[in-house]
Amino acid sequence: MEAEKERFPRLRQVLLFVLLAHTWAEQEDYRIAEETESGSFVANLAKDIGLAVKELSWRRARIIFTNDKKYFQLNLQTGDLRVNEKLDREELCGPTEPCVLQFQVLLEEPLEVYRYKLLVTDINDNSPVFPEAEMILKIMENTLPGTVFPLKNAQDLDVGINNIQNYTIYPNSHFHVLTRNSGEGRKYPELVLDKALDREEQPELRLTLLAVDGGVPPKTGTALVLIDILDINDNAPEFVQPLYRVQILENSPLGSLIVTVSARDLDTGTNGQVFYSFFYGDEEISRTFALNELTGEIKIIRELDFEKIISYELDIKASDGAGLSGKCTVIIEVVDINDNTPELTVASLISAIPENSPETTIALFSIQDRDSGDNGEVVCSIQDDVPFTLKPSVENFYKLVTEGELDRESQAEYNITIT
Repeated sequence: MEAEKERFPRLRQVLLFVLLAHTWAEQEDYRIAEETESGSFVANLAKDIGLAVKELSWRRARIIFTNDKKYFQLNLQTGDLRVNEKLDREELCGPTEPCVLQFQVLLEEPLEVYRYKLLVTDINDNSPVFPEAEMILKIMENTLPGTVFPLKNAQDLDVGINNIQNYTIYPNSHFHVLTRNSGEGRKYPELVLDKALDREEQPELRLTLLAVDGGVPPKTGTALVLIDILDINDNAPEFVQPLYRVQILENSPLGSLIVTVSARDLDTGTNGQVFYSFFYGDEEISRTFALNELTGEIKIIRELDFEKIISYELDIKASDGAGLSGKCTVIIEVVDINDNTPELTVASLISAIPENSPETTIALFSIQDRDSGDNGEVVCSIQDDVPFTLKPSVENFYKLVTEGELDRESQAEYNITIT
């Protein structure tokens, strides 16, 4: 009997400690409006993938988001994909449009991965807000009709048609407002003088500036424009160049000089003295950069991070002693450095297999690096002295597979390092 048992040895298993396997399919985008209620229906995944509902359970289907968030929940009994938590487009993507979240549907047995994109659309849930409740303009009484005065623009966290569309001002007995488009797609107001001013007749004007977005119904924001009418200062500061564009490494030390803006005023004395300031009070800009009001030097006062913000747009105002002003724009482009290590995410893992199995997929994993360009390219490898090999799969996925049959009597356990 013992001899009989020896002729038919028991099936033994080889233990593995590793990572990966897979088939990939590209799918159409899903679309959902931000602030959609939790539990709302998004799609039926079983139908979209082409599976019977019962297959989702025995194939162990699950949803994977790249940032480990659980925006959706998948009902394995119905195949329905539903909202797990309300999505805030402004929190997820800020001003970036379109706002796209990527996720995968993983089927483990047999292994398949379906890649989806979720488009989060904007709703008009934010009103325009001016950085300051009151703006003060000082205008000479001999200013000619048709003269244009730039005003501080409002900010609206919504995008597209739900963002600011136009500005108006009232009462408008002396002025009207033009709505302009900047090169970066932002709308800003300009005040235009229609009728000559007389300081002796009216030394001050109080106007209300109204910003209107394109939502239905539209949302608005207001600011008071206080106009002081002054006696003659006939030259406003003028910048040497209207646009400055500079680049700076994201690891530049605090206090580094980025650029020096320069404006000239042909007047003399107090009327010709120039002072520099940020044109509007953007909190992100004022916490990151310092502007010397006398020299026009712009320096870093907070660490930069290319992975969070790749560029800044600064509007700089040059004012003279009598209140006239000019404006320029500074575009600061943050240059990426290799400051992020590659990240490895295990999608599927088999830690034990029967010996004498043919070529077998052990693990499926993905590699990501948040840096850009060459800094984000990743090479993956394992040690040479193990009977396993890495095989690239779709995009950034890899499979770890056996090179042939394993023999438990020779070696019962392997430790594999993926670099």
